[in-house]
Amino acid sequence: MSPTISEESLEPGISQQNTRRASCTTVLTLAYQSLGVVYGDLSTSPLYVYKTTFSGKLSLHENDEEIYGVLSFIFWTFTLIALFKYVFIVMSANDNGEGGTFALYSLLCRHARLSILPNQQAIDENLSAYATEKSADTWQSSAMKSVFEKHPKIRQGLLIFVLLGTCMAIGDGILTPPISVLSAVSGVKLKITGLHENYVVLISCVILVVLFSLQHHGTHRVAFMFAPIVTAWLLCISGIGVYNILRWNPLIFRALSPVYMLKFLKSTGIEGWVSLGGVVLSITGAEMMFADLGHFSALSIKFLQAVFWPVFIVATFAAVVGSQAAISATFSIISQCGALNCFPRVKIVHTSRKISGQIYIAEVNWMLMCLCLAVTVGLRDTNMIGHAYGLAVTTVMLVTTCLMAMVMIIVWKLQIVTTVPFLVFFGSIELLYISASFCKVPEGGWIPLSLSLIFLTVMYVWNYGTLKKHQFDAENKVSMKRILRLGPSLGMVRVPGIGLIYTNLVTGVPAVFGHFVTNLPAFHQVLVFVCVKSVQVPYVSEKERFLISRVGKKEHSMFRCIVRYGYKNLQQENYDFENTLVSELVLFVERERENCLEPMNEESSREFGSSDIEDIDAPEQTFTCTNRRHQENTVQSSHGIIQVMKSSNDHLENLENSENCRPKEESLQILKAKESGVAYILGHSNAKAKKSSSIVKKVAIDFVYAFLSRNCRGSDVVLNVPHTSLLEVGMIYYV
Repeated sequence: MSPTISEESLEPGISQQNTRRASCTTVLTLAYQSLGVVYGDLSTSPLYVYKTTFSGKLSLHENDEEIYGVLSFIFWTFTLIALFKYVFIVMSANDNGEGGTFALYSLLCRHARLSILPNQQAIDENLSAYATEKSADTWQSSAMKSVFEKHPKIRQGLLIFVLLGTCMAIGDGILTPPISVLSAVSGVKLKITGLHENYVVLISCVILVVLFSLQHHGTHRVAFMFAPIVTAWLLCISGIGVYNILRWNPLIFRALSPVYMLKFLKSTGIEGWVSLGGVVLSITGAEMMFADLGHFSALSIKFLQAVFWPVFIVATFAAVVGSQAAISATFSIISQCGALNCFPRVKIVHTSRKISGQIYIAEVNWMLMCLCLAVTVGLRDTNMIGHAYGLAVTTVMLVTTCLMAMVMIIVWKLQIVTTVPFLVFFGSIELLYISASFCKVPEGGWIPLSLSLIFLTVMYVWNYGTLKKHQFDAENKVSMKRILRLGPSLGMVRVPGIGLIYTNLVTGVPAVFGHFVTNLPAFHQVLVFVCVKSVQVPYVSEKERFLISRVGKKEHSMFRCIVRYGYKNLQQENYDFENTLVSELVLFVERERENCLEPMNEESSREFGSSDIEDIDAPEQTFTCTNRRHQENTVQSSHGIIQVMKSSNDHLENLENSENCRPKEESLQILKAKESGVAYILGHSNAKAKKSSSIVKKVAIDFVYAFLSRNCRGSDVVLNVPHTSLLEVGMIYYV
């Protein structure tokens, strides 16, 4: 079982905001680990790139000119795409240390207001991690933002485009282990010519099972183990390469001239163009390097016959290492998608006590293993896997290029004369490789297309169903004023204790609460509407996590608590959530009393997203209550910032014990209610399509979304709710 790691002990990666504070030792350690993961993928390409390139009809052209031409393509592709595009440009656009297509999309969402998440509030923009540029928009950035704001279909199309790139990246994670391991193990047939292909496949499958079985130990442990292997592999191939150059062909350096690329295409024609689908395999690790930023950092990443058997062993281990980058990147991608409501809920385990970006997802790990084994056993041919691999890689790269161009305009505020050359230059190169890879669709290219279609359907349907459920909640808010007015006729009573009503709404009373009190006309003495939501930033620090507000009049004893997380935060609270919440409530009412804060007017209330005025007698008052041990707490309101020089837990103890600081009646009421017990009330809702819906919508909601909802982790597990205090309220949402 993986060790439980509290979020307090985690650091939010080594992002641009805290790079200066990172010690030299930490950076060097991450650089060493990245050698065992990121560069493992990049360095194992020689195992299969030449074999795949010279497959088919091009095998008839294996003379010096053609070899020079292929090597020239490999050298310049690696230099331009992997080095200049990714290392020097794309990695500079990371989202607070997080990489990948969704990280770029998150940047665009914050700067162009392309939010796909419900419940976003203006106050969220005050988060320290939000970090939007304060510079004035250029006419290009203003025009692009205007297009997205005026045309929802364009926003939806961009989301599908991003999901396509994400699904292709997951397909990359499925294809990398089979082609790497199978290519290395196949080398043994050069010595043992009579070895049957079934044994090669069996050995490859055993190695893959061992590789995926190691993942639960965490990226940092696996990386430390793999780094010496990559070092040995790099020394082997560089040493053998130098020997072969000096011994057989010292003129190979001529291939560095781009002239040989033109000669290659001229002499080979269509066969040479189609073979470019194999050349692109030389940079397969570039996109994974960007997606793996959350596991490491941008700074750490920038930083013969006689020897057949030793090199074979090292190559086999290096192939295993090369697969690790894709696996780690897939974990990061799924984590980001899940937090942004684009993937069903899964359990995410943080495996490092120092770097919170290093995660492990058991369900995804075993799913990847099964798919990798299926590809290995089903295809058995590295050429076919290579054709599929090339299409997946080039598609992801093109998506990244397009998103990067939008980041340059909207986020970096660059002129269009700078952005267009970037888009045209790198986009044309990637389109050339995509066109060559599409010719291989019948020969294996259909695999990433099929996998991407499946994952795209899952992601889009999950996102669509989740948004529809939230839309139902927003349209069916319950009038608390009406419930309180009907209370006597229903025989409604207030029972001792604290009731935590979990809801997806940041304002208003959810329909599930009205459904609850009309069937069981009683609710707790202190009622707290808890909304756990994700924000489109990687991390939200603990001191900025809680937003406490009052619902209705003081005599109602009802509050709202909004708990905010970034898409890379650990949402399973390992600290005492009950005591933390109660201390924040007491702190809120005490600060409210001591400073005589007046209720916000309707205009300011709406500014902070608290629009319960029409349903409740008094408007909500919104404050940011921080919770960080041994540090000062901050209570923010629209009227100013009040510094509290004690931690919330110390404050709670002092309220109970100190004779000099006697809490007023409301604080005592909250503490007494806590002693009576805390109940967690969750809605167990099922979504169903309306009878008037189209056939496609009915299939998507009634079958696909319902199946995913039944087979993913429940809200109580994700929220870490104790089962002894759990009360679920069943309800059907007609969307």
